[in-house]
Amino acid sequence: MYSGDKSSRLYALHRFVDTYPTITKPERHVRFNEKLWTTTLVLIIYFAMTNVMLWGLSGQALDLFSGFRSIMAGASGTIMHLGIGPIVTGSIIMQLFAGAKIIRLDLQDSEDKAMYQGVQKLLVLLMIPIESIPQTYGFLDPTEALISDYGMGWANFVIVAQLFAGSYLVFLLDELVSKWGIGSGISLFIAAGVAQSTFVGTLSPMPATSGMSYSLQNPPSGTLPMIFYMFREATNAEMISQNGFETILLTHVNPVAALFSSVVVFLVVAYAESSKLELPLTHGKVRGHRGKYPIRLVYASNIPVILMAALLANINMFTLLFWNHPTLQKTPILGKEGWGSMSDYIGTYEPGSSTPSGGFAWYSSMVNGVNDWLIPLLNQDGDIYGHSLWQIGGHVFFYVTLMTVGSMVFAKFWIDTTNMGSKDVAKQIERTGMQIPGFRKNPLVLERILERYIPPVTYFSGAFVGLLAAGADLLGTVGNATGTGLLLAVGIILRTYEQIQKEQAMEMHPMLRQFFGAE
Repeated sequence: MYSGDKSSRLYALHRFVDTYPTITKPERHVRFNEKLWTTTLVLIIYFAMTNVMLWGLSGQALDLFSGFRSIMAGASGTIMHLGIGPIVTGSIIMQLFAGAKIIRLDLQDSEDKAMYQGVQKLLVLLMIPIESIPQTYGFLDPTEALISDYGMGWANFVIVAQLFAGSYLVFLLDELVSKWGIGSGISLFIAAGVAQSTFVGTLSPMPATSGMSYSLQNPPSGTLPMIFYMFREATNAEMISQNGFETILLTHVNPVAALFSSVVVFLVVAYAESSKLELPLTHGKVRGHRGKYPIRLVYASNIPVILMAALLANINMFTLLFWNHPTLQKTPILGKEGWGSMSDYIGTYEPGSSTPSGGFAWYSSMVNGVNDWLIPLLNQDGDIYGHSLWQIGGHVFFYVTLMTVGSMVFAKFWIDTTNMGSKDVAKQIERTGMQIPGFRKNPLVLERILERYIPPVTYFSGAFVGLLAAGADLLGTVGNATGTGLLLAVGIILRTYEQIQKEQAMEMHPMLRQFFGAE
């Protein structure tokens, strides 16, 4: 039992936090070229890791994150199978605990904040086996040869060890980018995966169904090659009789509707990222020196959507484990075959599928494109799982509401834990010697003024990005990048561009480093 003089019992873990292996923070100024090369190298390593298959894995593996793969990053069946899942899950847990005041740490205090971040790293280390072991013992089956050579126990251990190594490398790469590169490693991995999916989904010339020749029923999988092929090979009569126009617009694996949705998301996010409210500032001692403090429309960035998507991915993972896992499905109440099972209400799955087909897991699952809701509603015949039209409508409404409200909650938590609240911003402005014209130079006065803007903008930004992501999911996106993934990628790319501009400015004008807090 911890009995120290600190307010939080988390300080009992300080020995583990102090000895935790981590990337050393640079003690000197890292030049822009070094940061750029570091970021590029990390990106190359990431793509290389997504192509390193798990040794000893059978070909019957089931990807629990298949519906969220673009957001969770990584690649199915590789050492990056877990992607950024453990990192984001650890962050979610810590933010929820901090927001609920279960963790008594003052995140404005540098020592408390360092402890918070250290414990979060320990939690990430704990989440890796929590997410990898259940998947291995039930879904990531080793090959018969590996089992015969080492036995089932050691064969599963080999798979878990590879997943652990891959996830820990991702964590270290994220830290490397954060300290020695540009931006965030997690954001970089998400953007890279989504960009790859979007590029392939738009331009791939491969047939939609591999192993079969091109035909009007099996055109190229890429949106643009598909359009050219359909109009070149099919006559007007064939386009009408064989539903060619419907294929182009809606039912193809990458239809025009998905491309249109992707373009709209890009334009809306680009506009929203550039929209901001500017508070006028003036220097208290230097007459005539004026400035502005920008409060972005997307003040909480895209982090709330990342956290919300990761939460839904974990809900899907654990409900699937309780439904299909040989051991967990016998858990009382939660398990499919457990005592007093309520799994039909929690989540049901079709054999061999990781997409929920019923229960809470289905209602909270991503609505992935028009084929999931619009086509069944237009045809008036329900979906492939036999849901009624009312259930499909309820699914759409619940998912959109959940994404919107959940993103608002995480936006508030994120602002409170990253020194972006009214009190912190007031202190930052005061340290620069600036003040709002017409008001006394007092941090409390400045804080009250900022309270009029920052909390409402925080909730609005969370609702905006959540609603936009859900809306894009409803229409679908090319490459199955998902609306959430595309929203994140566009925001990440734009902010990375701004970060590069800031780094270049600080390189040319060293005095700006102190202003931006880089030194």
